[in-house]
Amino acid sequence: MLQSAVFLDKDGTLLDDVPYNVDPSLMRLTPGAHEALTLLAASPFALFVISNQSGVAFGRFARPALNDVEARLHRLFAECGATLSGAYWCPHHPDGTVAPYNVGCDCRKPGAGLLLRAARAHRLDLARSWFIGDILDDVEAGNRAGCRTVLLDNGHETEWIEGPLRMPFARAADLHEAVRIVVRHERASNPLPLAAEGLQ
Repeated sequence: MLQSAVFLDKDGTLLDDVPYNVDPSLMRLTPGAHEALTLLAASPFALFVISNQSGVAFGRFARPALNDVEARLHRLFAECGATLSGAYWCPHHPDGTVAPYNVGCDCRKPGAGLLLRAARAHRLDLARSWFIGDILDDVEAGNRAGCRTVLLDNGHETEWIEGPLRMPFARAADLHEAVRIVVRHERASNPLPLAAEGLQ
């Protein structure tokens, strides 16, 4: 049986947005993210981080630096009682300066390539999965993959280029509220109760 997943954008959604940061010591959970991960730990979802990392293409840092970022993410999840099943990065940008990453690709959000890659590798049911992010490119990527999507309406989206693929299933003020929406929807559609608490 295929598993459902929650995909999380990294910067501005899960972590405070520090541009081009690959220093694990500067990685901090956003307000509400600790509570969100604790809640997800009691859910049936596999958890993934999906992130554009064009700093590779622009020469801000080398691709292997993301290994330390992923290791820190695993520790942050574990501190909340949750398990990170994987982190998927797009290192490309068509305007970049570093080959071979200075190209167009199908994995850079709003494309769905990273989600599709995770689904193949982990046997995920994308129709029962969710993508939570803070800009409409996240929403579009999730919708293109066939997921439900939640937009964090936290001021990070500034362009508001809308369209049929950029309409979220729901909006939330922060990650904790977004995860509560996800878990409530799962409880309503699944006759087996979740172990999550505090959702009355």
